Amino acid sequence: MSEVKELKVNAEQALWDQLADVRDVLLGAEGGGSHLQPMAPQADPLRKTIWFYTSKSTDLAMAALNSPAAKLCMVSNDRDFHASVDGVLSVHHDSDTIEQFWSPIVAAWYPAGKEDPDLTMLAFRPISAGLWASTDSAVKFGWEIAKANMTGQRPDLGLHTTIEW
Repeated sequence: MSEVKELKVNAEQALWDQLADVRDVLLGAEGGGSHLQPMAPQADPLRKTIWFYTSKSTDLAMAALNSPAAKLCMVSNDRDFHASVDGVLSVHHDSDTIEQFWSPIVAAWYPAGKEDPDLTMLAFRPISAGLWASTDSAVKFGWEIAKANMTGQRPDLGLHTTIEW
């Protein structure tokens, strides 16, 4: 199913599907520095949470202890799905969650493994999201641009919607 069709059918599921496929997102927290930071998401749609491995001493971890307001931005791998998500960020040191998403890639960042004293998890829980999906068809893109230039109307290349949790 194309991203546009999936967004029309079930916007929340479209977001979770896209999050499961991307290697990184941009994550920021109020008081966590002036810029969003690239982080590797671990999508958990059953708990409606996006998990991140991090060190306890990072700006994001410290900010999550003081103010839960956070923002996540993502672009799909094929660049035809975009999301801007507002939510709350909290620090969790839950061994079951650490185990659930553990991988050799994560292990490379934590030499002491799952028991590393600096290892913790950030839990991002979405509150609202703006979602955009565009066509992945070069033919449709070309047709819509040509039609717009001939008629003076805007091209129809995708869909925008918002969701709340």
